[in-house]
Amino acid sequence: MASTQLSAAGLRGSLLDRDRTVAGANFNRWLVPPAALAIHLCIGMAYGFSVFWLPMSLLLPGTDAGTCSAQGLLVEMFSTSCNWTVPSVTHTFEMFIAVLGISAFLWGGWLERAGPRKAGFIAALCWGGGLVLGGIGVSMHQLWLLWLGCGILGGVGQGLGYISPVSTLIKWFPDRRGLATGLAIMGYGGGAMIGAPIAVALMRYHGDGNSSAGVAATLITLGILYFLVMSAGAFGMRVPPSGWKPTGWTPPAGNGAKAMITQNHTHLDVAWKTPQFWLIWGVLCLNVTAGIGVIAMASPMLQDVFGARLIGVADASSISAAQKAAIVASAAGLIGLISLFNSLGRLFWASVSDHIGRKTTYSVFFLLGIALYVSMPTLGHLGQAGLFVIGICLILSMYGGGFATVPAYLADMFGTQMVGAIHGRLLTAWSVAGVVGPFLIAAIRQKQIDAGVAQHLVYDRTLYILAGLLLVGLILNLLIRPVHDRHHMTPEELAREKELQHEHRTVALADSAARGRLGGTGIVAWLAIGIPFLIGVFIALQKASALF
Repeated sequence: MASTQLSAAGLRGSLLDRDRTVAGANFNRWLVPPAALAIHLCIGMAYGFSVFWLPMSLLLPGTDAGTCSAQGLLVEMFSTSCNWTVPSVTHTFEMFIAVLGISAFLWGGWLERAGPRKAGFIAALCWGGGLVLGGIGVSMHQLWLLWLGCGILGGVGQGLGYISPVSTLIKWFPDRRGLATGLAIMGYGGGAMIGAPIAVALMRYHGDGNSSAGVAATLITLGILYFLVMSAGAFGMRVPPSGWKPTGWTPPAGNGAKAMITQNHTHLDVAWKTPQFWLIWGVLCLNVTAGIGVIAMASPMLQDVFGARLIGVADASSISAAQKAAIVASAAGLIGLISLFNSLGRLFWASVSDHIGRKTTYSVFFLLGIALYVSMPTLGHLGQAGLFVIGICLILSMYGGGFATVPAYLADMFGTQMVGAIHGRLLTAWSVAGVVGPFLIAAIRQKQIDAGVAQHLVYDRTLYILAGLLLVGLILNLLIRPVHDRHHMTPEELAREKELQHEHRTVALADSAARGRLGGTGIVAWLAIGIPFLIGVFIALQKASALF
């Protein structure tokens, strides 16, 4: 009877309705990760947007960007007669990271009830449409339109596209929450490995060798491409029926690494008022602040600290132009390694957390991170560039791992019923860290330079300060305890929430749904995602080879 009601409701509803995404008997849960990756690999291009900044600042040959910027921001926003400055166009990145957190905060609760297909499709419209609108802004040379399209509209797509697949995967993989969220969020970290080389190639193609001339067409092309890929991912998403469990799996006993995992659920309106929420918020914010500060300055840091020693030359005053280019190439190779470790670290650390627990995993992040940050100045003084680079790569693996582990941490603490909405609220920590981290490391660097500190020493104080932030994060993490029973939803409240999500219609399907084989469709889906990702890994390693 329940199955008939569900079918009738599905026929009456839109293709985007949550009821239409409930998995049938022949579905396999391993079809959900490639659908999630399709969305995250697209929005992960956010990390690769730096390829646009310089070409965007050279759109109008023979004009001076300083002419407009000297007259104020409003003039630069609307002028069509002079170039934009690099700092002005980089505000686009700050905007879509800030709007990501804001939109996830505002619409996380709606997302749980609307379902991953509707949220994913709207994310595709916003991210793809935002890039198209941004491309139109570039073609018209209207900076405000670039910000509105890529920054604001694109940021909404980022927020909805980020949390929707994660929430769904947690419900499909109660036995492997870390692995599941690591798979999806690995895509966000790896999106730049695929998207940035494509963007560079498209700019050259559309601009007949002149990258600046190809920026507008490239943004529009990417917008259309990402809309199609994300839409395919959204329509590939399914949700499990209420009460579904993997075959043979039973909820873990509350001991050892599983002691922090609750079998109850906390409502969004209650969860964000608990000490546990704000402790995890602080843990994520401090971990991201330290990591994103290094991301923002990794290439200049390597050049400032080691200079000509990167190519084995002791005296920097006697190097040739070719040797200077080799130094820049070596530093640029670090960016490829960072992308790789940022991406793979998400899968590795989140998977590890399934075995040792989320709290222990974050303690490892902070303890190992403190040791690395404190040792890096000494490595710089000793000229140990290789160990310095290894340290940065490990730091960035834990930066990515922090993002991938935190959704499972939230599910352990607050249950899975509203984990997507709670995750959305928590992502405001990313928005704060995205501003504080780069500002902190850049401001201290400049202050050190102004004070006459030698170029290769200007990051020492910053690295020690970042180690101090990680120490605070470690303390916050150690303070986290299981959520008190009084914060859990009563059976009546849980039933009401399930009814709002229409889960009461699917209880009868729990024992029979999603028991099918992966099949040919699954293999094609994984290849469609895996091949581009591996190509991105190859390109990252190829760039990184310049370091060696």
